[in-house]
Amino acid sequence: MPRGELSVTTGKRQEMIDLTGRLQQAVSASGIEEGIVYLYNPHTTAALIINEGADPDVQRDILGGLDRIVPAEYPYRHGEGNSPAHLMTALTGSSVTVFLHQGLLQLGTWQRIFFCEFDGPRNRQVWWKILAG
Repeated sequence: MPRGELSVTTGKRQEMIDLTGRLQQAVSASGIEEGIVYLYNPHTTAALIINEGADPDVQRDILGGLDRIVPAEYPYRHGEGNSPAHLMTALTGSSVTVFLHQGLLQLGTWQRIFFCEFDGPRNRQVWWKILAG
């Protein structure tokens, strides 16, 4: 099973970084034509999502909406001061799965794969693995 790691450097407290092109390059280099691609984020204050990538306002709306859902001011008990980032990660998730067909990620017309930073800036990793078949 081919596997690897994508390094992600974030520059803001909250941002969304499109990983689709980098992941497609890794998939193409593997030579696998059919299967499933798994992406996993091993961080508790960041997430992976699939959503629209054509209009950057969607990314701004997602981050803004999460800010409204998860209050910055609340009597959080976690001492590091990043409890909102943990909650945002719990709401969005730490992994995505994508079908692979004829060597291409099978995403919808507007879909892209995003790394969501909620506690940056940081240096992060995303692990990927391809299950051929």
